Amino acid sequence: MIRFENVGLRYGTGPEVLRDITFTLPPGSFHFLTGASGAGKSSLLKLMYLAHRPSRGLITVFDRDISRVGREGLPELRRQIGVVFQDFQLLDHLSALDNVALPLRMAGASEQDVVEHCTELLRWVGLGNHLDARPSTLSGGQQQRVAIARSVINRPRLLLADEPTGNVDDGIGMRLLYLFEELHKLGTTVVIATHNEALIHRFDHPRLHLENGRLHVLPRATQRWA
Repeated sequence: MIRFENVGLRYGTGPEVLRDITFTLPPGSFHFLTGASGAGKSSLLKLMYLAHRPSRGLITVFDRDISRVGREGLPELRRQIGVVFQDFQLLDHLSALDNVALPLRMAGASEQDVVEHCTELLRWVGLGNHLDARPSTLSGGQQQRVAIARSVINRPRLLLADEPTGNVDDGIGMRLLYLFEELHKLGTTVVIATHNEALIHRFDHPRLHLENGRLHVLPRATQRWA
């Protein structure tokens, strides 16, 4: 699904924020991504999402060497990736339902299917009474749940989430992680960046840990980094 070989990333002429990153994510795997603030978690996710090009090294996504993918080929790859951003990136002029519906409508789904599936998912994440609400009228946690629903509505091959439980209580956080688990069981490859140790230790998944710009792969999420 994803392969990094000796990847480095720097911004401008500054020092490398990621150094010699090498790992492989098999199809259908589930990993937590951990590390202190500033360790490079968001930068690593952006490389996986193809929002950044590496300064050096090889990145392969869906068996495609991204150095050989031109600008015109990137949208096709990105449509197979669901992303939960920290800033949500919702469209203020659209309702919660219409924000979630965007991937399905872009894929040409029927309007009946769009409304049915989006309504069901928004109800599942606790927003059944906010289908017509604009993002500006929702709390940060509610906006986050809309963004998560949008990222998973079309069952992407790869799901990347940056602190998806950061603005919700532990009860909603667990519900969201169970949603990611269901996608994982359906074959989606999942990577969740998080600081929430309590939630991580409820799930027995491997951990990718960033420290000083380098990546360490731990066998299980329940094994603490020493």
